[in-house]
Amino acid sequence: MTPSQAVAELTTVGTDEAVIHDGAAVHRHAGLAPGTDQEVDGFHFHTLPEPGAHLATFATVNDVHFGETVCGEVGGHPEVGPVFRVDDGEPPYPEVMNRAAVAEIDAIDPALVVVKGDLTSEGTMPEYDAFLDVYARAFGDRLVYVRGNHESWHRLAVADQPVQVADLPGARIVLIDTSVDGAENGAVRPEQLEELDGIAATSDRPILLFGHHHVWDPASAERPERYFGIVPDDSERLVELVARRPAIIGYFAGHTHRNRVRRFAATGGVPWVEVACVKDYPGAWAEYRVHERGVLQIVHRISTPEALAWTERTRGMFHGLYASYAFGELADRCFVIEHRPGTPA
Repeated sequence: MTPSQAVAELTTVGTDEAVIHDGAAVHRHAGLAPGTDQEVDGFHFHTLPEPGAHLATFATVNDVHFGETVCGEVGGHPEVGPVFRVDDGEPPYPEVMNRAAVAEIDAIDPALVVVKGDLTSEGTMPEYDAFLDVYARAFGDRLVYVRGNHESWHRLAVADQPVQVADLPGARIVLIDTSVDGAENGAVRPEQLEELDGIAATSDRPILLFGHHHVWDPASAERPERYFGIVPDDSERLVELVARRPAIIGYFAGHTHRNRVRRFAATGGVPWVEVACVKDYPGAWAEYRVHERGVLQIVHRISTPEALAWTERTRGMFHGLYASYAFGELADRCFVIEHRPGTPA
């Protein structure tokens, strides 16, 4: 799809703002009332509520892919196309997308920035250094990050700390390494589950759990041994842990390059979340606002002119099916993460 064929999309809804993208045009509507029905530019939606006092704000990105030069390529399957490259003389698109994401995130002055995997394209140290040059330079000790399959597949020994914890007012952020050396799929090791169980059992505040890979659905009729996300046995163990530890109010992944929320019978209303990538359409980052009685996820589309020019080109990947897959529904992007019965205040 070319920019001239693009249709208007309601991208983001917060407590008092809605953002509509129409190709390269960005329409921001501010001053809306929280928790109310709205009609703006033909879109009907409900603004997010404010669940008590605002305590902290942090942000996440994933699948930043420094060093990548081709979008939409699936190894050994040229018929999947189309593929996209920048034109001669243009800057590399991971640099364009990530620098724009960093500028937008910096503007909200987050207490923490979480990068949940796929820091590089080919798992090389120069690509990793390029990631640090953009993100560590901007956020310093506010930055926490973990590897993804693009690092582990190439056995790049960086960002592989099994469990990382960062405390904010009203929330505990736990980041786990779900990647496996030499593999593309994910796992959660017994020692990680044990440590996470101890953290959740004693936490004095709600826990938001982050990792690169998404979980397998325990209700699925298929149980592939090499599932694309966290392998089924480990997914089941992680879901069981969350089910018995009400301190954990959500799990947030990347890897699939899509916006999606699933909920499982064992964990009730707990969201199991995937957030779209930075590097191509829709070009996203997620804001989290911690409140007294819940947390808001608000996904933003990176909106500099250069970023939108690239993401409007790449929305046509995979025979034009990529846009609907990656964008998801509004409820997959912007929603309230509620406290559970027994969640520590």
